Amino acid sequence: MEKGLTEKTGKQLDYWINVVKESKIEKHSDIINFLKVEHGLSYGFANFVALKANKSDAGSFEESDLLINQYKGKEHFKPVYDKLIAHIQTFGNDITIAPKKTYVSLIRKKQFALLNPATKTRFEIGISLKGQEPKGKLEAEKPGSMCSHKIGIADIKEIDNEVLDWLMAAYNNAGK
Repeated sequence: MEKGLTEKTGKQLDYWINVVKESKIEKHSDIINFLKVEHGLSYGFANFVALKANKSDAGSFEESDLLINQYKGKEHFKPVYDKLIAHIQTFGNDITIAPKKTYVSLIRKKQFALLNPATKTRFEIGISLKGQEPKGKLEAEKPGSMCSHKIGIADIKEIDNEVLDWLMAAYNNAGK
């Protein structure tokens, strides 16, 4: 995104961050509108600059801080995450674990799963298995979601062979 911004505008990200700071605009949507209207940036580039200027993108945080913040008020789900990650890492050494602000993305050649403490009572596992009929614990996800399916977990005891098998299937599918 940063390279594309420089190519499209002829100016680097630091320049655009300074433009935002000099404007004294702080609200994310106002920054986007300012950059679009006053500087002709596309929505995507304006959003990227706004996130970077406010240091509110996932890349502006340390990975450990992202995880800590995900589990604030949901600490009882951290053992669920730990158990899932420990098992998923046995699938192979080609997995990228990418914490974001609200979830952790698991990537092989492409994203195959998401781990998300969605609410205080529901931990969601996003599964990418396009074309797979929902069955058992595997629920269809809303159209347009980052994953095709999800599995809801309320307790660590619900992590069973079925859950782990769906994760393994998604991992295998992401290697194709």
